[in-house]
Amino acid sequence: MTARPLLFLDIDGVLNPVLPSDGFTAHDILDFTVLLSVTHANWLRELSSTYELVWATTWEHEANRHIAPLLELPQLPVVEFTGYVPRPDDPKLPVLDLFSGRKWAPILRYAGGRPFAWVDDVMPERLVSRSRLRRDQLLLPIDPAHGLRREHVDRLLERPPRARRLPRLRPRSPRKPRADGSSVLNVPGGAATVRSPAAGRPEGT
Repeated sequence: MTARPLLFLDIDGVLNPVLPSDGFTAHDILDFTVLLSVTHANWLRELSSTYELVWATTWEHEANRHIAPLLELPQLPVVEFTGYVPRPDDPKLPVLDLFSGRKWAPILRYAGGRPFAWVDDVMPERLVSRSRLRRDQLLLPIDPAHGLRREHVDRLLERPPRARRLPRLRPRSPRKPRADGSSVLNVPGGAATVRSPAAGRPEGT
């Protein structure tokens, strides 16, 4: 059975917008006021039929302690950003993208090659542009003023990321030896004669 693609979820600016519309409820959590919506909860349950949901937020494990119960979500896996130690083979980002792309290396490490989508209000436009050329990554930047919208959910469900296709290698055609030392190579459209280095060489040379 093929594993579902991963969906990396941010909270602030995505599930907790700056300028919420009707239907959001304020919650006092860890000295913060967090605005959450039942509609978002329903959308996340809908997305969970296609994706494996993963928290990718600076809330880290606090998301499971405080946010998940309010959205009636199960405990989700968590990408850990605090204390992440960069590795020599981490993707290189331009200096101007180091802040907005600070989650990128830990997310790639967590994905481990699996197809994934990432929704966040802070991500480098450079990465978003590159993802449009790939079938295994889908990056959706979210307007923090309004948070996750129905059009984002529809996009995630319409074309979820899939594993990349490996190039198909054509098998080499066998050569048929001839009595004179040459061989016939079967190629599309006919056969080609290939002479061995010794074929047709005068004796004594």
